[in-house]
Parts: sequence; structure tokens; C-alpha cells
Amino acid sequence: MKSQIQFLMFFVGSFLFAQQTIFKFDFGGNRVEKGFIPITSTSKFDKKSGYGFMDISGLKSVDNGGNALSGDFITSDKPFYFSVAIPEGNYNITLNLGDTKGSSETTVRVENRRLMLNDIKTKQGEVVEKTITIHVKDSIIRNQKGENIGFVKLKPRERKYLHWDNLLTIEFNDKAPKVCSVIIQPNKTAKTIYLTGDSTVVDAQYEPWASWGQMLPYFFVPNEVVIANYAESGETLKAFEDRHRIDKIWTQLKPGDYLFIQFGHNDQKAGNSTKSGYRKRLEEWIQKARQLGADPVLVTSMNRRVFDENNKIINTLDDFPDAMREIAKEENVNLIDLNAMSKTLFEAMGPENSKKAFVYYPANAYPNQQNALADDTHFNPYGAYELAQCVVKSIVDQNLPLKKYISKNYKNFNPNKPDDVEKFHWPESVFMESLKPDGN
Repeated sequence: MKSQIQFLMFFVGSFLFAQQTIFKFDFGGNRVEKGFIPITSTSKFDKKSGYGFMDISGLKSVDNGGNALSGDFITSDKPFYFSVAIPEGNYNITLNLGDTKGSSETTVRVENRRLMLNDIKTKQGEVVEKTITIHVKDSIIRNQKGENIGFVKLKPRERKYLHWDNLLTIEFNDKAPKVCSVIIQPNKTAKTIYLTGDSTVVDAQYEPWASWGQMLPYFFVPNEVVIANYAESGETLKAFEDRHRIDKIWTQLKPGDYLFIQFGHNDQKAGNSTKSGYRKRLEEWIQKARQLGADPVLVTSMNRRVFDENNKIINTLDDFPDAMREIAKEENVNLIDLNAMSKTLFEAMGPENSKKAFVYYPANAYPNQQNALADDTHFNPYGAYELAQCVVKSIVDQNLPLKKYISKNYKNFNPNKPDDVEKFHWPESVFMESLKPDGN
């Protein structure tokens, strides 16, 4: 309750700023484009203004002259984070990236390391415009009149997450990130894909952990589709209901949206069976989504990294994947069989190389990590990226309606031929933690 009160106080403090419908920021020096808010290397975030950088150490303002908007930029030798207090909803963010007198290389992620733009390189003197579409959420549950009718019950560790802090945070990363301007405006028309699930789906905040849900936005066309990830570590179907996470989604789902449902790992570990409420809840969610005009999509849980003596993946999920397959047939629901595709993927990698897709790191690879990490359930960014491509492949191969919104970033992935991990591009964020996520 304390954090909820603090949020309300903070929100009131930024209320006037947040009521704007369009936010225009000119990054760089003292020359400012008309109608834009100036952002310099000293623009540290404060609650009164409602915008600014999380940390201004290492930031540099560079002014090359010429056009006020594209002639100057902000850069840094380390990842930097820009936050804005804006109301919950979907937004288009238009970014001008580059350097009129040099080159640049920028990767853009939002909130909890949600991948949006990867390795955007500009040539000497080039400035490019890129648009991304993002979902901003808070923990308040509102009715159709906008009245507060409850809260999502957050876990203590979630209170540190960037996706529950009532701000939009943009991460600028890579070898030479150079940002000239940021324009944020509401998107009222994009189809929203709501993701529900556990630690294998969640937007993980800390390196080296990652999940397929936070990689998914990279593969969809901006402006048309937005990913709203409500998954959380350790959750079962029942816990997702008990903590009112699904209630939050029910108040937002609109006709044409999608509800992706992936549960099984923790339902099994909690001692449940597919007959002890799992099937019933899945069926109820399917019916509710359809009543709201949305399209439910079932996603079978991916395998754990457990091999037999013949280097074949062992099923450790009991009958949960089969139960979901059966329900998909019975209810005539689209199914993404990530369980089957992950088996193919991990077996193609093999027992040793597959460790490079999971959180396997020697001691002291990350801050305050005294012991080696060897996790056969949770993925690093490379593994999460490969699984996200499996999800997209299923959409494409089945010719699901979402296929027409898949972006050119998807390159006909083949789980039998995983991407070379040495060529995977992922500049790490500044947020690191060796503590294992909830669930297994």
C-alpha cells in the first residue's frame, strides 16, 4: 500500500506534464527546435518536471551546428536512460539517431530491456528516423469510466522494475549511441498482444536473465502492433488470477487484440495436475477473451535443458504441454507449440552448446556473483532471442492473421539451424543481478 500511495503522490506531481498528448524532446545543446523541450547532458530526471535522464554521469552534449533538431545530440560511452512520466497506454516513439559530422551505432530498448531497435548504424553525416511502438502500464486496475477499482498485487522484487514505476524509460545502448530527438505520441489503433506467463516470458530487468517475451517486439511492424507483457516470474494460472494480473488485462482487452497464454512450469512445480484447475482456468480465459472480442492464443511451455544419454531432450513437464494441445483442439484456438520447437532447437544445439542459450556463467562473471550460475530453465538474451524467433516462425508457418504484421527483422528462422551465438548482438545494460528469478 505504501508504494501505491507513493505512486499517487508522484503521479499528482507530474500530472500537468503527463496530461500532454504529445511529448517532443530536442536532445543536444542549447539550440532548440521550436515546440520542443530542450534536453541537455545535465537534464537529470526529477518528479517536478516529469522527465529527464536516470543518471547524467558520462553524458555528452554535442552540437555540430546547422539544423537545430538534427545538428546536435546526446551521447555517452555507457548505456543511458531517459524517463518520462506519461499515462498508461500505447505510444509511438519517433527517434532521430545519428551524427551530421560522424557515424553512430545505437541499440534501443524500453522499460525492462524490451528490445525495440538493434544495432542501428548510421554512416558519416547521416541522421535516420526510426519509429517504435510501446506499451506503458501501471498497477492500477480501472473500469471503463477510468475509476480505480483495485491494484495488481506486486511482489516485493517487482517494485524495483522499470515497467511498474509509472514512467516510460528508454534505454540507449551500444558502441556509439547518438540521440538527436525523441517524439512520443499516443497510438490508439495498434493491435495489442497481451502476454501472460512466467519467468520464461517476463520482461526480465537484470542481466544475464532474459525471456522470449521481451524480444518479441523486435519482430513486429511498429504502429500496427504493440506487445504488452504482463508475465511475471514464478506465476501459475491461479497465482495470475489471485494477484489480479489477469483482471488488469480484462479491463484493457479490446476487439482485435490478442491474448497469449503460456503456463506450465510453475503449475507443475506447485504440485498441481492438469486436472486440478489448469484446464478449467484455461477454458475460462479463452471464453472471456472471446467475449471481449480478442483472439486467445495458447503457447506450450518450452522444455528445460535436460538431455538423455542419446542427447535427446527429456520431457520434464508431465502432461501440461499435451493438455494445452488438447484444449487448443477442443476450443478451436490457435496454438504455438513452443514445447515442440524448443525440443528441436535445444537438440540442434546439443548438450554443451545449449548452455550458451541458458544462464550458465562461471563465478564472478557478474557483480556480487560468488558462485557459478547453472540454470536449465532460464535463458540469457541469446536463448530468449532464439525462442522468440520460434514463436514468430509458428505465426508465419501457420499463416495466422498476425503474420502480416511480422517485420523484416524476421529472417525465416530454422530451429534445426540455430543462429551463431558468436554473431548475436546484445550490448549489456547496466542492470545486473545474479539472483535467480522466481519459479523453475
